[in-house]
This record gives sequence, C-alpha cells and structure tokens, in this order.
Amino acid sequence: MQKTTVLWGVTFLVIVIGCGPQVAKETPLNSRDWAIAIHGGAGQFGEEDLSEEQQAAYTASLQEALARGENVLSEGGRSVDAVEVVIRMMEDDSLFNAGRGAVFTAEGIQEFDASIADGRSRNCGAVAGIRGFRHPISVARSVMDSSEHVFFSGHGAHEFATSFAHERASDEWFFTTKAYNRYLRAKRRVASENALEDKKGTVGCVALDRNGNLAAGTSTGGMNYKKNGRIGDSPIIGAGTWADNRTCAVSATGWGEYFIRAGVAQDIHARMLHGSETLSDAARSSVFHEMGDMGGDGGVVSIDASGVIALVCNSAGMFRAWSSPDGRGIAMFGETLEGTVEVH
Repeated sequence: MQKTTVLWGVTFLVIVIGCGPQVAKETPLNSRDWAIAIHGGAGQFGEEDLSEEQQAAYTASLQEALARGENVLSEGGRSVDAVEVVIRMMEDDSLFNAGRGAVFTAEGIQEFDASIADGRSRNCGAVAGIRGFRHPISVARSVMDSSEHVFFSGHGAHEFATSFAHERASDEWFFTTKAYNRYLRAKRRVASENALEDKKGTVGCVALDRNGNLAAGTSTGGMNYKKNGRIGDSPIIGAGTWADNRTCAVSATGWGEYFIRAGVAQDIHARMLHGSETLSDAARSSVFHEMGDMGGDGGVVSIDASGVIALVCNSAGMFRAWSSPDGRGIAMFGETLEGTVEVH
C-alpha cells in the first residue's frame, strides 16, 4: 500500500511532525510570503485503524481544505479570512467532528464550540454550546469583529448568531448515521471507563498572510457522549486557540480538559515571548510536558511570525496538512514521518 503521508518539495522550510518522542530542532530561514497549516483532529489511532478507502477520503478532504486556504493567501488575502474559509469547509465535511457529522452529547444532541483569533489586533471571538447554525466558526468571527465581548455561550450565543442572520441548519443537516452509532456505542458502555474514548475530529487552522499577520481558529462538536454543559479547549482563547503577530498562531486538538489545565496555546506564545524559545521547542515543551505529563493527549498546528510551521502531537495520530510557497504536505500517523524535516 502506498504511504498516505506525502511531502512535496520544500525549500527553507522546517516542519516538525512531533507524533512520538524525538528531538526537534530548527534552522534559521528567511521570512516567507505566506504559510498555512490545518488539523482534523488527533487521537490514539494508527494506520491499522483506517482502511485504505478511509485514508484516501481523509487525504482528499485535507487537500481540498488546504487548497481553499492557499487560494486566499496566494492572492494576497487576509490570514483571518483564510482560517475562516478553511474551517467552514471542514465544518461541512462529515469526516470531522465539527458541524455536520459531529459527535452527540450524553443527551443525544449535537452542539458546537468554535473560536477565532486575529494576531494583528489580538482580537478574538468564541462561542460554546451553540446549535442550529451551519458554521460556528463564522459566528465566532462575528463575535470578534462586531461585538465588544469575546465569548458567548448557549442561549446567548444563539441570540447573537440570530441577530447577525447567520445561516441556519436543521438537526437533520448535522445528523449522520456514523456519528449517531458512535453515540449509541458510548451509551451502551456508559458504566465503563471507555465511554469517552473517542475524542478525535476537532478541526483547526493557522495562517500567515503576505502582510505578516497571523490568525488561528478551531471548531468542534466536543467529546463524544460529553456531559450536559461540558466545554472543552476549542472555544477557549489561550487553551485551544491563540494568535499574536509577535510570536505565533496555534490551534489545538485532543483531550480538551488537559489543554485547558495547561493553557497550551498561550503557553507556547509565552515561552516564545518571554523565554525566547523557538516555535518548535515551545510547542514540544507544552504538548509533551505541560499537558502530556498530566496525562493528556493530542497536538497542535502552529506558525510563527516568520512562517516556520510546527506540527506537534503526543498521540499516535493527527490528521494534518501544511503549505507555503515552498511546498505542501499531508500526514496522518506518527510512525510514517518522524523527527524534523529540513530540506534546503
């Protein structure tokens, strides 16, 4: 079988694929015009857990999402627009746990969290527990652009989205048999420790545009069979999402409670701003130690102000893709691409 991890020609690009314990390093590089990285969730899954057809489907979806962002950035568009465009597409793709096809709560409903951050202004917006709107990321964008607040939840988020006439969607739009069957399986094993074992699927995007502005966004249906009112890291600025032109843009995926406890996204920023760490060193320290040492699993996609891309996870797999004018690539499993890739 052909490997599902693909690397195209990369010039002056350092990509850290940190699924597994290895030592990462960076080399200096010239600032690039634009760069983008996306994820479709992380978890304890390997190549043996996905059929060839499933791997091909994920590859095609990641390629399409990446192309959407590339088109915006290569034509001189804003990073925050690229992030929103990419995540909107992934929210419509039932392969992922965001929007259509998202997981069900313990009460048998689908509800959504999302956040977005603009590194230029350091403004941000988030929603949690929202239902009935097709693109939660766009509602979060409206919170950022058109509200004095940062975070709306539940009924308030619904009222806010309604006031801006965001596109509605019925429960039938979000429903898929695959997601519902996962809910039923979790319900049957509710008394076991494994009721919440399926955590992969959150989507996210980070981008750097030609004007040197960073942006990040994250969207999710949350954790399968989550308790009523549970909120994970995805809508929390500083845990699941961060963007600051001084340092980096970060989007996280994995076991949200641990990303919140460690403040992973902001921790990476702080290590760079106050500790002068490189992006990959900061990301690895936060994911493997601050979060990982507590028992959490997952990863981040991130870009720094000069266009260095770092993709780091401590789980067996993370759906991820990246691109810049120097090259592009897609990966799913930790074992297929180890360590640091440096091609000059």
